[in-house]
Amino acid sequence: MSHFGVVAPAFYSHFQAFQALALELIERGHRVTFFHQADAHRWLTDPRIGFYTLGAISHPPGSLAGSLRRAAAPHGPLGLRRVIRDLSSTTAMFCTELPAALAHEAIDALLCDQMEAGGGLVAEALGLPFVSVACALPINREPQLPLPVMPFGYGTDARSRRLYEASTRVYDWMMRPLRKVLHEASHRLGVTPRNGMHQYLSPFAQISQTLDGFDFPRENRPAHFHTVGPLRSAPHQVQGEWSIDPNRPFIFASLGTLQGGRLGMFKQMVIACQRLNAQLLIAHCGGLDAAQEQTLRQMGDVRVTAFAPQQWVLEQADVVITHGGLNTVMDAIAAGTPMLVMPIAFDQPGVAARVCYHRLGKQLHRRARAAKIQAQLQNLLVHADKPLRQLATELDSAGGTFKAANIVEDVLRTRQPVFAGGVHAL
Repeated sequence: MSHFGVVAPAFYSHFQAFQALALELIERGHRVTFFHQADAHRWLTDPRIGFYTLGAISHPPGSLAGSLRRAAAPHGPLGLRRVIRDLSSTTAMFCTELPAALAHEAIDALLCDQMEAGGGLVAEALGLPFVSVACALPINREPQLPLPVMPFGYGTDARSRRLYEASTRVYDWMMRPLRKVLHEASHRLGVTPRNGMHQYLSPFAQISQTLDGFDFPRENRPAHFHTVGPLRSAPHQVQGEWSIDPNRPFIFASLGTLQGGRLGMFKQMVIACQRLNAQLLIAHCGGLDAAQEQTLRQMGDVRVTAFAPQQWVLEQADVVITHGGLNTVMDAIAAGTPMLVMPIAFDQPGVAARVCYHRLGKQLHRRARAAKIQAQLQNLLVHADKPLRQLATELDSAGGTFKAANIVEDVLRTRQPVFAGGVHAL
């Protein structure tokens, strides 16, 4: 039995992906312990998973709420600076406290989110094998691709290349506080300093929740990079409580756990669906209070809930309106449901660009008014589903959590790079 440690950002969707992988490893006889500030413990729902608290002084109980509020609205220079400051502070916490914590727990290997470079840095310093996991779009850089946080489409012309290069320089300039933390920790821990998160990824194996057919064309993907699709536990066949009229369009709207409080966006969706005589179900993930829910219900034929069994709903829906969270997008692909993506933050603009590039749906600005939403929904209600069917087939054979666990075990067993196609057969 081996003991795996998990290092990931304190975001619900990231913890859920790692929890699914952790449970698969536990079923195989291993131990798994998450390392983070106290507030993040609430996102682990299985008592078999261990949790080791870090940041008692730097990130005390109650401090995560402010970070999540800032992450939910990172717009404008000041908002972005605050989010980057929070990311840098968390990385500093890991780099300072993780080495002793890993030794205390006798960790054999680390599972590190790509978005938290402190995990890979510490693993390298301690000589531990580690696997990098991309819960969001992969941050692996290639010169012919825009960064995943950028809204640009794919292009091979000179203008596109210049745009990608210029935007990357701006991004790297803004991320200087994080780079400073990583440089200082690298010197302190005896690791060669590098220029960004993308250079602290695992040389053993990298796992992505995306699909080859969903990303932009890559020319220099590492040989040990594995696209396995969503990391999920075995699905429970849960049905919704809502009756759906088969003679009218049914639209599902969800903006994820961080963005579910955007009442103004939901209002525009309600107006658009009313004009189309369409049924609308909104899942706000706890972001709205009872009065806000009632405000939406009073606007027309709309059902509002905190949470819905997403896979079931998507299988019923004719279109899904989403912020572009990777989990919802992968679920929509599995269900064959076209998407209207209204990106807000993080890698969501990049996800939206890929949805459009592969003709899986349409994109609108987050401030789009009802008329534009209505027009795009009308287009999507007659959307050709061939691209969705093709990606759904790829998703079915991607391997998911089971394949990811095979890769992790192979890394620990061999302590060598595990190349794509070279893991246990499914």
